[in-house]
Parts: sequence; C-alpha cells; structure tokens
Amino acid sequence: MIIKNVGLETVCGITSKLPENTKPEVAFAGKSNVGKSSLINALMNRKSLARTSSQPGKTQTINFYNVNDAIYFVDLPGYGYAQANEKVKAQWGKMIEDYLHKSKQLQVVFLLIDIRHKPSENDCIMYDWICDHGYSPVIIATKLDKINRSQVQKQLKLIRETLNVEKGTVMIPFSATTKQGREEIYEIIDGLIEVDA
Repeated sequence: MIIKNVGLETVCGITSKLPENTKPEVAFAGKSNVGKSSLINALMNRKSLARTSSQPGKTQTINFYNVNDAIYFVDLPGYGYAQANEKVKAQWGKMIEDYLHKSKQLQVVFLLIDIRHKPSENDCIMYDWICDHGYSPVIIATKLDKINRSQVQKQLKLIRETLNVEKGTVMIPFSATTKQGREEIYEIIDGLIEVDA
C-alpha cells in the first residue's frame, strides 16, 4: 500500500449521524493508551494526523480518515479509561456498538491489545461484541518493541487464551517505533481495496 493522500473527513460525536460512505471501511478499536493513534499514524505515514495523547481517553468521537480516496480508516473511541465517569463510558460503548451495527461499508475490525499485558475484561467484552456483530477481528498486539523477543510467543498465547479467540484468528505483533507488522496490516487492507475495485 502506497499512501498518496489522506485526510480527516468526518468526525462523529454522540449525537452525530454516521456518514453514508461508499468506499470500504476498516475500523480500529482498543482501550485507551493501547497505541491506537500511533498505529493509525504509522499506517498513514503521518506523524500526527491521528492525535496521540499522553492523556488517555482523548478520542471521544468516531474519526473517519479518507485514505487514497479508496478506503476509510475509522478510529473508534478508546474504551476502558478509568478516569472517565460511567455515563461517558456508556456513551462511548453505545457509539462503538452503533457503528458496528449500522455501518454498511465496514469490512474488518482491527482490535488492538497491548502485548505486555493480559487482555482486560473490557478487551474481552469488545472482542465478543465484534464477533457478535458478525465480524472476525484481526488482533493487533501493540508495543512489540517494549518486550524481549523471547517473550513474544508466550504473550501472544496469553492474548489468544484470555480472549478465547476463534480458530484461525489473525494476530499481528506491531511496533509503532520499528514499524514491524505494518506490511502484514497493509496486505489485509490491500486485499479489501482490490475486492472493491
């Protein structure tokens, strides 16, 4: 995938209507601080189009990035931020579920899990939600550069077992620092664009 042009096209808040896009969409879900913005920026070859923040829970909207006028990257609100109050958490959950339920163009959901830690209860709920809406999520194990290479398989196994992933689920270890894993993600996205072409 060669990134020629990219732009933030639509921002949907709690009350916004989802856009009627005609191009395929790929969505990125993950808890706050899992490295979602860093992953999206790495995929778009931009330093800071998706806003990264040291303050988790910053993405409170659904952001649609038009990539090459061929596909949309959809950044879903980060979930599970401890500091957010219950009402806000419920709204984020509703936004994400609405999107999964209503998007006509959603092709694949990338679920980001921090490779260093056992998936949280929220991660498990999100995985089940995505599956319940008929999608088979691709698991992106982020922050790969933060662990020793010898630990990678053990941590992937922990993620697989904790989420109780379906057989054949694709898991891609990813580092925003070294860009390891980016080509595998591009391959999945390229396959969607070719099918649509």
